[in-house]
Amino acid sequence: MFESLTERLDQALKKLTGRGKLSEADVDAGLREVRLALLEADVNYKVVKDFVASIRTRAVGAEVMDSLNPGQQIVKIVDEEMVRLLGDRAPMTYAPSPPTVIVLAGLQGSGKTTTAGKLALFVRREGHRPLLVSTDVRRPAAMEQLEVLAKSINAPAYAPRGTDPVKIARDSIAEARRVNADVVIVDTAGRLQVDEDLLIELKAITDAVPSQHRLLVLDAMTGQQAVNVTSAFQQTISLSGAILTKMDGDARGGAALSLRAVTQTPIQFVGVGEKLTDLEIFYPDRMASRILGMGDVLTLIEKAQDQVDASQAQAMEKKLRAGRLTLTDFMEQLKQVKKMGPLEGIIGMLPGAGKIKNLAGALPDDDQLKQMEAIILSMTPTERERPETIDGSRRRRIARGAGTDIAAVNRLIKGFQQMQQMMKQMGKGRGIKGLPFDPAQLLKG
Repeated sequence: MFESLTERLDQALKKLTGRGKLSEADVDAGLREVRLALLEADVNYKVVKDFVASIRTRAVGAEVMDSLNPGQQIVKIVDEEMVRLLGDRAPMTYAPSPPTVIVLAGLQGSGKTTTAGKLALFVRREGHRPLLVSTDVRRPAAMEQLEVLAKSINAPAYAPRGTDPVKIARDSIAEARRVNADVVIVDTAGRLQVDEDLLIELKAITDAVPSQHRLLVLDAMTGQQAVNVTSAFQQTISLSGAILTKMDGDARGGAALSLRAVTQTPIQFVGVGEKLTDLEIFYPDRMASRILGMGDVLTLIEKAQDQVDASQAQAMEKKLRAGRLTLTDFMEQLKQVKKMGPLEGIIGMLPGAGKIKNLAGALPDDDQLKQMEAIILSMTPTERERPETIDGSRRRRIARGAGTDIAAVNRLIKGFQQMQQMMKQMGKGRGIKGLPFDPAQLLKG
């Protein structure tokens, strides 16, 4: 997320943080690089101009020039101004008299239907009972797709086959009362571009139901174009917020940094993957920290708390301290890590991870993680507990069982033995909430 922008901003700020004293010329040179980095990230030109001007006003004042470490002070100012640019957090609220109605709007291909499923899972985790509603009567299999999503999370769906999306939306309120749902999530039709028919239909739907939230679902990778789309929808249905999807693939960040400043529409959630659990609350301060390469430890801890079993983590910590880790333990940890999302995204939340060159190439991908799990599952319980007993013939058998070659088995065992030795030397070292393993270590050798 934001890899290109993070790298460019890091290079720009290095020119300022490495100096003992700063002149106005130094500040201007550094901010010129910041300006170029933001423009290359497809951030709105006016937003960039105002952002850089605000930083310069503060940077050439006593706040920086008279400080003991002016470089660090500028980084602090850039962070604060970026948080201001991203706007305040807009938490999800619920109607005092159920049901709470959430209408999702957006262009075709932005990920509305998948986001509807993610949002249903989110509100249920907050203690509510969602009903998923499809009013998309045009796109082939749109209603079936929503029903499949609803079934996958064991939530009710309302997708009657008909030709009147407004009637479907209106009738969904009665359906919510029938199935005892207190949150109605309405998935609307999209178009390849904003047109009059789309906006008229959307306006009619929002007029027909008492919508608490009108959220625009936007593809983050469309960059500055997302701002133009938001402006068009905002004029029609008075948006209450936005959800940026495909943020895991957005290396630039133009949409996130421009949206609030230009349209005054707050970002409420971000989609960070394809799984229905890959929806994060948007925290401006955390996002600014990620963009500046300072990590997002709070979100990482929250993910760990959601997915990692506390009792398992405590038992793992005891084994770690005693130096008695086994491949069975590793497999359990691997499953926990996979629940938290793509490994690259997890590592990317650690401070300084963005500065590691070729991080993506150094980390195992999903296929490699599956291969590692298959190798361990092909072992006997004794072999998992005591890898040192695995001789040549056993390695051949394990490789056949896992559908791989002996070299892959050798790498896994050698990497595990090296990691085991490292853990013993660390003694009292601890991971995040009982996640002490580095799967990348097991690919070396």
